[in-house]
Amino acid sequence: MGFVTRLQHTSVPIPADGASQARSFYGDALGMTEKTPPSSLSNVVWFEAGPDGHEVHCFVEPDFEAHPKQQHLCLQVNDIEVLRTHLAQKNVPMEETTAITNRPRFFVRDPFENLIELTQITGDYD
Repeated sequence: MGFVTRLQHTSVPIPADGASQARSFYGDALGMTEKTPPSSLSNVVWFEAGPDGHEVHCFVEPDFEAHPKQQHLCLQVNDIEVLRTHLAQKNVPMEETTAITNRPRFFVRDPFENLIELTQITGDYD
């Protein structure tokens, strides 16, 4: 019997002066809608990640240091080729990766070097 039903949110660290860059990348480049976080929290910027209550939380890490290895979050998108074109127009570098059947995907890095996988689900993988 499992208790976990879905990933509700993921949190990514940003430096103390990173809110504007977070808004530019997640809001403008990725087209995510910013949402108001709880009033009890400060130094955070939240974004909706789809209509089902999924979220990306950008939080200030006082001793921020980029972690450029394989630690990442993955965002499912509705049209990966349109997004690829849009990101190229925004001069966002894209990193190709190993192909997965029915999961076209690539990686980008946010302005803080957090690794983000972008994928489209087109069917079952093998």
